[in-house]
Amino acid sequence: MKTIGDRLTGHDLVIVIGGEVFRYYPYVPGPYLPDGTELLQITGNPDVAASARVGDSLLGDTKLAIDLLLDMVEDGRTRAAPDPMPRPRTLPPTPNMPLTPPEVYATLNKVRPPDAVIVNESTSTMAQQIEWLPTTRSGSFFATASGGIGWGTPAAVGVALGDRDRGVERPVVGLIGDGSFQYSVQAIYTAAQHRLPIVYVVMRNQEYSILKSFAVLEETPGVPGLDLPGLDIASVARGFGCRAVDVETAEDLEQEFKTALTAGTTTVVVVSTQPQRAML
Repeated sequence: MKTIGDRLTGHDLVIVIGGEVFRYYPYVPGPYLPDGTELLQITGNPDVAASARVGDSLLGDTKLAIDLLLDMVEDGRTRAAPDPMPRPRTLPPTPNMPLTPPEVYATLNKVRPPDAVIVNESTSTMAQQIEWLPTTRSGSFFATASGGIGWGTPAAVGVALGDRDRGVERPVVGLIGDGSFQYSVQAIYTAAQHRLPIVYVVMRNQEYSILKSFAVLEETPGVPGLDLPGLDIASVARGFGCRAVDVETAEDLEQEFKTALTAGTTTVVVVSTQPQRAML
């Protein structure tokens, strides 16, 4: 909670629209809100309103509420706009081997089609994804709300099936860590059977990076069972009927990703990466 509380310090009002208040994970002791800050939640879900930890909740249609609020807000052009979140986007002069997550995302940023939808469950690299591969269109980004692991691989299948059902053609990019991929890898069988336009990019760092980050946060380093050597993810993907490749360099990743976009089926691209400690 402390990190969010620090970010909200100095603001007199926080409005949460369509979300929960708050799903903090991992837990860091601290106040839900800084002193002097009030919170209003607008939600159409009574369960979400009932579970709000702090503030007042307005139960109703969120779009109607936004439309009504816009009529009440004064023209803000005279106010100074807040500084945008820093996105330095710096890369090493010489490519790493294995690649770092920023190098992977920088490459994907060059080749991602503008209409592509992203499903992200590389939980230890989400900060790097936001920096290098930001959401550009509404309805094009899906990620865990807080703490859940194992949903990303089948979620990409669900998004692709939903698109097909409503007549939408766009590629689905599943960004998955090698640890998360193991939870529900069988979902790629459904993707292959339906020849869904999914490109899974599995970052293979040979460890459970997010849990190692949690272990450091909880001051319990050295937890056993968090190393993942010897996984042949590409062979597993082929066994489920997918097209699958292993890549080591940014150039190979770029080429294989472009090929996957026109493959007419689901592709699993496994890219070797360095571990990334999450900023918790």
